[in-house]
Amino acid sequence: MQKNQRDPQHGTANPPAPGFLRTVLAIALPVGLQSMLQSSFGMVDQLMVGQLGSTAVAAVEAAGRPVFILTVMIGAVATIAGVMIAQYLGMRSEQMADRSLAVNLALAGGLALLWALPCLLVPGRIVGLFLPGNPAARAVGQAYLSCAAWGFLPSSLSAILAVMIRCMGRPNGPLAAGFFAAALNTGLNALLIFGGLGLPALGATGAAIASVLSQWAGLLVLLVLFARLRRGRGFRFSLALGPGGGRRYLAMLLPVLLNEFLWSLGQSLNTFIYGRLAPGSLAAVAITGPVQGLFIGALSGISQAAGILIGRRLGAGEQELAYREAKRLTLYGMAGSLALSALLAAGRGLYTGLYRVEPAVQAMAGQLLLAFAVLAPVKVANMVLGGGVLRSGGKTGYILAVDLIGTWLVGAPLGLWAGLWLRLPVVWVYCILSQEELVRLGLTVLIFRRRGWMARLQK
Repeated sequence: MQKNQRDPQHGTANPPAPGFLRTVLAIALPVGLQSMLQSSFGMVDQLMVGQLGSTAVAAVEAAGRPVFILTVMIGAVATIAGVMIAQYLGMRSEQMADRSLAVNLALAGGLALLWALPCLLVPGRIVGLFLPGNPAARAVGQAYLSCAAWGFLPSSLSAILAVMIRCMGRPNGPLAAGFFAAALNTGLNALLIFGGLGLPALGATGAAIASVLSQWAGLLVLLVLFARLRRGRGFRFSLALGPGGGRRYLAMLLPVLLNEFLWSLGQSLNTFIYGRLAPGSLAAVAITGPVQGLFIGALSGISQAAGILIGRRLGAGEQELAYREAKRLTLYGMAGSLALSALLAAGRGLYTGLYRVEPAVQAMAGQLLLAFAVLAPVKVANMVLGGGVLRSGGKTGYILAVDLIGTWLVGAPLGLWAGLWLRLPVVWVYCILSQEELVRLGLTVLIFRRRGWMARLQK
């Protein structure tokens, strides 16, 4: 234990760092806004595609499952990149931070290319898993996915590069790039979905093309920004992490990568279930997806701030201060989620009314949004504690165990039982399978209090 630090059971010698909230907001606000902008890709697509009817909405939701799984896996790589870069910068080792960036860029690019292959070769079979007995929606989804796959590489590289830029103390840079990409996506959507300026109306396929072009443009902006930040110091692309570095990297990465993959697979299983419920259920779930993404995205900055700030504390050997600041960050996240939940519950009808779908689908979507608003504080607490704090020490096996239990021993069985066996309405299926979040939170708090996650990387 460091000098002048005490165990909480015997009091605290050091108050939280001055301006801690200001430091958190300096990281969390740009990250949260960028995450919301990224989520706006999906929201703009869904809102505009929503003018084409419930068939198109369900098709885009089904085609978005592979995109979602890849996004979650790249997020896992970005999490590890953030842990490594933050701790090495805390040790003032820019060379190791650069090598960490190079390794994670290479991995993210490889995963993106590997994931794009089946989406380009057999998109119909993939979409068909979620749309049984609906050939019209399957045809729309197939065209959407075969176009969207071309955006896997730029979006993956952008996620890793943004982490490096934020850790270098420039969180507004990725935010500006995200704003530019979102604005471009919105304009291209209007032109390509409905036609304009001599361009044909491409429907849902136009939304996919707009997203791909915007993602490539956003990556270009980030590359220019990174080059400007490193002007005069250069950047040497090296995959060498030093003696034992590769082994330590895999020990951190594999649990979290497997964790996120299995979790996203579990979420896709939920989509599989919703697609087999009453007509319109999958479309209703699809309508709520962008709002949930915006909600979680708005508070994801606190999770990333936790990873960066707690990682720096651990890298500097300040374990006790890291523990106390982690508790404050979790409280910030829950307070923010309560405020947003109240707004969502009050305004859900305004949002669902924007879609030109059947009244029954709008009603189901409103019920789902209300259920999400009630569960959101628990989801956010899991995101900050599990996704940010516990991973900052690099011991990612803890969260793998928690999520395996929550998703596959609780959520998946409950979802299959409520949806395919009892055939309950979609909102009840959602509420029942979401009980996994309560189990996950209980396990995460237990691990946090035992402090075994607090570790320091080696150079």
